[in-house]
Amino acid sequence: MGKNRQLRLGATIHGVGSSHTAWRHPQIPSDASVNISFYTQQAQKAEEGKFDFVFIADGLYINEKSIPHFLNRFEPITILSALGAATSRIGLVGTLSTSYSEPFTVARQFASIDQISGGRAGWNVVTSPLEGTALNFGGRPHPAHSERYRIAEEYLEVVKGLWDSWEDDAFVRDKESGVFFDPDKLHRLNHEGEFFSVQGPLNIARSRQGQPVVFQAGSSDSGRSLAAKTADAVFTGPETIEEAKAFYRDVKQRAAALGRAPEEILIFPGIGPIVGRTEEEAERKYQEIAGLVTIEKALEYLGRYFEHHDFSQYPLDEPFPDLGDFGSNSFRSTTDRIKRRAKEENLTLREIALQEATPRTVFIGTPEKVADVVQQWFEEEAADGFIIGSGVPGGLDDFVELVVPILRERGLFRTEYEGDTLRGNLGLPVPENRYTKQKALS
Repeated sequence: MGKNRQLRLGATIHGVGSSHTAWRHPQIPSDASVNISFYTQQAQKAEEGKFDFVFIADGLYINEKSIPHFLNRFEPITILSALGAATSRIGLVGTLSTSYSEPFTVARQFASIDQISGGRAGWNVVTSPLEGTALNFGGRPHPAHSERYRIAEEYLEVVKGLWDSWEDDAFVRDKESGVFFDPDKLHRLNHEGEFFSVQGPLNIARSRQGQPVVFQAGSSDSGRSLAAKTADAVFTGPETIEEAKAFYRDVKQRAAALGRAPEEILIFPGIGPIVGRTEEEAERKYQEIAGLVTIEKALEYLGRYFEHHDFSQYPLDEPFPDLGDFGSNSFRSTTDRIKRRAKEENLTLREIALQEATPRTVFIGTPEKVADVVQQWFEEEAADGFIIGSGVPGGLDDFVELVVPILRERGLFRTEYEGDTLRGNLGLPVPENRYTKQKALS
């Protein structure tokens, strides 16, 4: 572990919350998922805390059983554009699917966010796990898990190639001579692959950070392999420090095997810390949210991971049902974890449903205790940083005001931004334009 290693922090803006019932809490605006003032306040609070980025999750399929936030929420590119104007230093990361979009469009959208924000854009690459998504995009069969990742790998190859369409000094803009650009520094991609045929060039230049930062959110074997090859950062969701360490080692080793420096791929577990000035206050905050969850809503929450499977058909207080391979083509790493834990711990359906809907995080307690756990995970290389979700109302405010000062006192977290781009603040290198690099080598 390098001496100069610094903790990184992101903040998920998750509207009315990540459960079926959090919106009922009196302190949560019931329209938070489509409330621009709420998003702006959250982004500015994270920037006040000198967080590296805000994170906007997304999905493309809903039904009547989806959680309230999913039913009615902002599209990521749109809200990131607005947040770019409302902030000045914090990174802007949004989710966009490689299974249900076109590489040219996505390359252009994120390059535009990158230019608008002065080099603060990041793309969270997902492959869309829910089969119902296909019904909203022409009705073609939903690609199998392995095929989705093959598509994603080629997709990223195309997007990164398009982002290099223009060398950094291509635009001369000389009014005296009338030369606007140097045609020798404009490049067509001419990609012909298994899934995509894209000529290029892209009609927008690189920003000051070269290319948007690429996040990847899959934790299956295919997801880890894709991340090791193509991602700058990985968003994951381990339950224990042991699980987190194993994931951290595995992804870093895969990256190193591909000739990458391990420090050039950052691992970010997503956590929902619950901070109280006393242990009792933290516990009360947890119980206020947990007490809103009914078993019916918990079963619906669980069902989403398994293609919105109807778990109400099974006895609640008997062992978790044997589902075989069901769920392997959706949220594979999550469904595998749920089935494995249910079997190993002999848990009932009721226990699994309630634990998934109201997880009791280890990041709960006084500011000192939460800081201790954050420090332990960071120093023992279970994480390079964390993506902070608001597990309870005001959760981000609590973390910024109560935990961040302790992390600073311990020398773990910045007091001021080091750079003015997302790559600069994350300590990631600016990728050299491939054509400029080729010229230098020739």
